[in-house]
Amino acid sequence: MLMRRREFITLLGGAAGAWPLAARAQQTAMPVIGFLGPTTAEAYGGRLRELRDGLKETGYVEGENVLIEYRWAESQVDRLPELAADLVRKRVAVIATTGGANHVFAAKAATPTIPIVFYTANDPVSIGLVASLGRPGGNVTGVTSLGVETAPKRLALLRELLPGATRVGLLVNPTNTTITDATLKDMETAARALGLQTQVVRASAARELTAAFATFARERIDALFVAADPFFRSRLVQLALLGMRYGVPAIYSGRDYVEAGGLMSYGSSLAEAFRQVGIYTGRILKGAKPADLPVIQAAKFELVINLQAAELLGLTVSQQLLARADEVIE
Repeated sequence: MLMRRREFITLLGGAAGAWPLAARAQQTAMPVIGFLGPTTAEAYGGRLRELRDGLKETGYVEGENVLIEYRWAESQVDRLPELAADLVRKRVAVIATTGGANHVFAAKAATPTIPIVFYTANDPVSIGLVASLGRPGGNVTGVTSLGVETAPKRLALLRELLPGATRVGLLVNPTNTTITDATLKDMETAARALGLQTQVVRASAARELTAAFATFARERIDALFVAADPFFRSRLVQLALLGMRYGVPAIYSGRDYVEAGGLMSYGSSLAEAFRQVGIYTGRILKGAKPADLPVIQAAKFELVINLQAAELLGLTVSQQLLARADEVIE
């Protein structure tokens, strides 16, 4: 009996020691998603929830049956190649990136084989990300908000809000050349058609945003167009406060700017776009090939107006424009 008891204790101790090893082995067997983010985890918290919601729809829950390796560029485009290469070295199963074209190109340069799911404001065909929307080809697919393509519509809405405007400032990010070049090209034609003069100011850091608004005020521009850009989206509150401080009416590419205190926005739902990125990422983990997943185009665009901001800026929004708004914040 003594020997048996000792044998039992030894066996029990060995099993207890094996349990953590088994748990670790099970954890490492989970698929790993690489996430390449444009700014910081703090700035992106809400958007990550939407991506996780999309993953959950395909049966994946972070920490339970899938792991995510996060890499944050902190608005420094020159860091993207190394961050993407690091995810490749981690042997992730798929890379999800929501920072726009620069991030996708960095991921593509790092790997021709690991699937990549993107979100971008550009037309992905015109900038060479995919062969076509219906059949992307290669290892890349994702979601486009067409935020660049809708820029002329935003400018027209700004002119409708301010029919007497003649000078419009264009705020762009010089480090995001793909979006900036396409936006400026489209805006030149649109501004000319509307009889507007434009002044371009570039900013890629918080202090440069403050200087940009000071320039707009000094040059007495009538209104401001803010380009669709991940860096600007990470500075929602700063942009709203600067607009109020300098009395500059502005239009943005998404409702989150208006919810933070901005005046007006027109664009597709970013929440839905990130959810779709999560869904596509989950589908790829289940075996789908990026080449067979059509690029999703935004189908619904919403006009959001903040009447409180308009009042603080001393503006009267016409009833016609209010009637067309999808949401009015009072």
